[in-house]
Amino acid sequence: MALISEHIEGDTRDRILEVAERLFRQIGYQKTTVGDIAKELRMSPANVYRFFESKKAIHQSVARGLMGEVELEAQRIVARPGPVLPRFRELLTTIHRMNTERYVGDNKLHEMVEIAMQEDWEVCVAHMELITTAIGQMIGQGVASGEFEAGDLQLASMCACTAMMRFFHPQMIAQCATKPGPTIDQMIDFVIAGLSPHH
Repeated sequence: MALISEHIEGDTRDRILEVAERLFRQIGYQKTTVGDIAKELRMSPANVYRFFESKKAIHQSVARGLMGEVELEAQRIVARPGPVLPRFRELLTTIHRMNTERYVGDNKLHEMVEIAMQEDWEVCVAHMELITTAIGQMIGQGVASGEFEAGDLQLASMCACTAMMRFFHPQMIAQCATKPGPTIDQMIDFVIAGLSPHH
């Protein structure tokens, strides 16, 4: 019996997050109340609070979910076999594309990210660490295959991540969209040139 109720609990949790994300997208995080979320789900706010202690906790989980999708995709590319260079390029362009699709065309979600950066800083830090780790793993694969050269892997991955910041960071993607600067391909070429073996 316990298993069934656990399954229903997990299901309700997911439904709350689904509706919350939809409302955050439609009316914005600030304007959405726990009452709105409950009403959409035809349940009482008290029931929502059984699963999440606060609106902030719901927000954290929604933000975590969006970031998790990007992390999963990054890890999938890292785990795939094959030459490192095309996969490294794919990894960096995918992170950029997913963050652009998720946050930039969508002002309401953009507001959510801004709040995450102010309030749920640990969620963002954990995400950036995971992305940096994925890039590091890929550079490590490149070093092993002779495609890259890096004395200090951790430093190399942090440098690559920092170089890509305007293409990874939702707020910077939005702010830099109309400003002059390198294209993402030019930036990736620059990063790859820095990692290429110097003969």
